[in-house]
Amino acid sequence: MDEKAAAADLMQMVNGYQVSQAICVAATLGIADELTNGPRSSDDLAAATGSHPQALYRLLRALASVGVLHEGATRQFSLTTLGSGLRSDAEQSVAPWARMVGRAYYRDAWGELLHSVRTGENAFVHAHGTGVWQYRIDHPEESLIFDRAMSSFVPAVAAAVLAAYDFGRFDVIMDVGGGQGALLAAILARNPPQRGILFDQPMVVEGAGAVLNAASVADRCEVVGGDFFAAVPEGADAHVMKWILHDWDDERSIAVLKSCRRAIRPDGTLVVLEAVLAPPNEGARAKFADLNMLAVPGGQERTKDEFAALFAASGFRLTKVIDAGPRISIVEGEPA
Repeated sequence: MDEKAAAADLMQMVNGYQVSQAICVAATLGIADELTNGPRSSDDLAAATGSHPQALYRLLRALASVGVLHEGATRQFSLTTLGSGLRSDAEQSVAPWARMVGRAYYRDAWGELLHSVRTGENAFVHAHGTGVWQYRIDHPEESLIFDRAMSSFVPAVAAAVLAAYDFGRFDVIMDVGGGQGALLAAILARNPPQRGILFDQPMVVEGAGAVLNAASVADRCEVVGGDFFAAVPEGADAHVMKWILHDWDDERSIAVLKSCRRAIRPDGTLVVLEAVLAPPNEGARAKFADLNMLAVPGGQERTKDEFAALFAASGFRLTKVIDAGPRISIVEGEPA
């Protein structure tokens, strides 16, 4: 690549936030859902979404220039294959995540990334004076948007994990920090008559009934509210954690793992579902996710060796790492 082409590519990266924000606005307005049945004019879309006609047209034509939409004659717009991922009924809808990352409070944390890099401190706390979890408790509308964003990943992640790992050998599986139970429901549905324990904060698991009932596994799943830093329920021979440890620094992660170590059966298995950082010059997705952990919750993504050290400090031994796809790996451990 010559210097001129390299500069053009770099400029595109520098301006990447503009594309992200434009997609966020389109997702918030529900543009993709409005286009599900075919092309529509920008004026028609403006009326349907309560938007300023000319301003919306400028947004739509910009998105068409990067392939999210297609602009036809007389300001008619249609969905492309790329943009179809913003439909709410898409199999792997990106819309909930797009809506969340464009929220002002979230952007403000990333705006303080320089502070984090200079000090090692959490950018979100610097921007807002409190941690992201407390902020979402204080702003339940943001918590709801976040929960929807996280839930949107579960079907694809669950399918990848179930294809790569045999959960059928366990009698009782506990999902630690399992939200409203979507992942655990998928595991139990695949492996009857296996039983499950869903464990998360009381206010989170309040909504688990609908998820578990929809999967027809509620009668095989105990729902427990609590604080995983203090203790987790006993009785499971497998403890599963999806995207939990990366939210926390080593000290807090060890506290969670020690809670699991106290509760797990002597012959139990720890199943941590996280991104595992690739060698140098590879794995951009996980390495930028790591920057997100630095800026927002204050945690980190980890290498295999870092997971091994974390396990060892908590009374576990890392036994294997299984690559389950671009978003997730299965880091398995056992009591040491």
